[in-house]
Amino acid sequence: MPLFDSIYNFAGWLTGNAVEAEDLAQETYLKALKGFSSFQPGTNFRAWIFRILRNTFLTSRTGLQAMRTVPLERDDGQETMEAAMTLDTPESILMGRAGQQAIQAALEKLPVMYREVLLLCDVEEMSYQEIAETVSVPIGTVMSRLHRARRILRGALQADGQGASHG
Repeated sequence: MPLFDSIYNFAGWLTGNAVEAEDLAQETYLKALKGFSSFQPGTNFRAWIFRILRNTFLTSRTGLQAMRTVPLERDDGQETMEAAMTLDTPESILMGRAGQQAIQAALEKLPVMYREVLLLCDVEEMSYQEIAETVSVPIGTVMSRLHRARRILRGALQADGQGASHG
């Protein structure tokens, strides 16, 4: 099945549960097969199937529970340039001093709308355009959410690192 590892991994990050991730991946492929006639040849298959995965997750019980905890945000893209100038990236902090459990815990605390764009960009290596197509928002919103996700993640990992060194 095309992209199965990527679909399963993303499902795992969204659900936080291996069994639910398997169910979500299977349901995604079933919906993709049933709705394949809606796929337009020449368009981005990866963005199309990830959008099915995301929508399936968001309409699931787990996804609805996760969305209830999402804070309101302004999608005006005001802070997007700041992210490009930051030297201390979440990735450098992650690799520098956080273990796998700290990374996973910090990612799981991110609201879904931030976690999904961060994972699609940094794990799935999608372009901003692909992410925008996948989550059905403008590119400016993708950039804004990505910046906020990285800032929140950076703060969580720095706080975790300070707590570990003083405790």
